[in-house]
Amino acid sequence: MFWAMQISSSPPADGGTSILWLRHDLRLEDNPALIAAMAGGRRVVPLYILDEHAGGASRWWLHHSLSALGGALAARGAPLVLRRGDPVEVITALAAQSGADQLHAARAFEPGLRAADRRVDGALKRLNIGFHRHLSTMLFAPERIKTQTGQPYGVYTPFAKACFAAGVPEPMHEAPSHIPGRADLGSDDLLAWNLLPGAPDWAAGLRESWQPGEAGAQARLEYFLARALADYGTARNLPGITGTSKLSPHVHFGEISPRLVWHRAAAAPASTGRDVFLKELLWREFSINLLWQHQDLRRSPIRPAFAQFPWAHDPVGLHAWQRGRTGIPIVDAGMRELWRTGWMHNRVRMICASFLCKHLLLPWQAGEQWFWDTLCEADEAANGASWQWVAGCGADAAPYFRIFNPVLQGKKFDADGAYVRHYVPELAALPDAHLHAPWDAGPEILQNAGITLGETYPHPIISLNEGRERALAAYEQLKNQ
Repeated sequence: MFWAMQISSSPPADGGTSILWLRHDLRLEDNPALIAAMAGGRRVVPLYILDEHAGGASRWWLHHSLSALGGALAARGAPLVLRRGDPVEVITALAAQSGADQLHAARAFEPGLRAADRRVDGALKRLNIGFHRHLSTMLFAPERIKTQTGQPYGVYTPFAKACFAAGVPEPMHEAPSHIPGRADLGSDDLLAWNLLPGAPDWAAGLRESWQPGEAGAQARLEYFLARALADYGTARNLPGITGTSKLSPHVHFGEISPRLVWHRAAAAPASTGRDVFLKELLWREFSINLLWQHQDLRRSPIRPAFAQFPWAHDPVGLHAWQRGRTGIPIVDAGMRELWRTGWMHNRVRMICASFLCKHLLLPWQAGEQWFWDTLCEADEAANGASWQWVAGCGADAAPYFRIFNPVLQGKKFDADGAYVRHYVPELAALPDAHLHAPWDAGPEILQNAGITLGETYPHPIISLNEGRERALAAYEQLKNQ
């Protein structure tokens, strides 16, 4: 598998050797752990240990991100070492093999990585090897932004105000042009990790939509700043246009520093769009803070009463939702965009999530799990916090009785039907007036559009009024328990 315990015969660099444990910081620019690992002329052994729990779309992205990073590191003199297995075993073996006496990594906030860090730290202490963690994937450490009583925030708006008042530190690190490394340590073969899909190859839409890696992240940022930031406040709600940054997968994998994104956006001319975008970056920070406080964010509701919520059991409805066959055009468009591209427009995410939890009365955890497997950026904090927000069971959540009407949402935010027509082409010939509610179109209109409900496009799997009333009744039942 790899050369685990071969002790290197090469002499250490003058300043010693550091292992750089890469996780969600797959970049060279503004990477504090990398800079610290190099300090004092030390040689660097960049290491990535396979995340065995990533979903399918995330694994596809990870393959290409590691490929890009590996090329950039090798060109600078420090080949990337790929290993799989228990972090304690992998890191202690690599330290023995390389003679490293330091380990550097970005601070981790996911429960699994935090637990791994504690175990690694204990093992390295026994070997007299220092473990140094650096703030790299957030703007602020979770313990920094607290209420006046010293407690973590549970409500977004005062949290965001506190972040603006604290100010994001400005010094950033340029990507090193040369990184002294080691070429004799051996590595797993990235292709042998089988992160890419086999047959059938479902990743064609991902390849068409994305350029994983640091160069792709920076190109995406430049395009957004030049073309979309000023109008972001309005355009971000319109799924039929390119009105969002689409930076979320790049930030999740750490291909671009959130601090770099913040300062580049903050330096743009003043606009409502700029201010709204900065607040969206702070929603990401808030989500990580929630995960820091609630380690089971992906599974357990923050509001304990919702543990007794009377969710339905409807595998047929869940499958229809997953495949974009609900008969509700804006919902089906969103779910098909997700399946095809590994990403979904944020406004449509809220519509699709609301439809699952409220109209179908299916548990939010089922939606979270589907997003975990199909989103390129499947993020433990943002995914869990956002699903709990929609379901009404999270911190600072939308009230459960706030139920999106997907027809009205479609007519408001996809008025010309560009989004639905793109992802639900069987409805493309319908006039705008009927596109978001084809069941209300008369037989002649449907015939002229080449549509036979129940055959070429499904009937709605639930009446919107019936679903709404059922959801409100379930909420009343919860309140009365």
